[in-house]
Amino acid sequence: MGDDPDQLSDQVSDRFSDQQSRRTVLQAMRALLSDDHNYERGVEALTALVDRVGREGGPEALRAVSVELALALASVLERIAQDQGLAAEDVVEVWFAG
Repeated sequence: MGDDPDQLSDQVSDRFSDQQSRRTVLQAMRALLSDDHNYERGVEALTALVDRVGREGGPEALRAVSVELALALASVLERIAQDQGLAAEDVVEVWFAG
């Protein structure tokens, strides 16, 4: 892929700001994590949130939220890797290589 995350973030339309994207990512995480006993309800809330972002902000907003979410996930994985004394790339392989 080789794309610089900062460049990707800079390409996002002004219609959906970085601050709005961060708030939406926070809402998405809260939707997934808020009900420990009902995973399906969290997924439904997240799906509704993504649908709303798409309706209100269009493709640019969905792109902005996706980039912000990927940046946040990469940051968390880097912290986990550092805590475990591993390379972040190795942690990504373990988590996502299936």
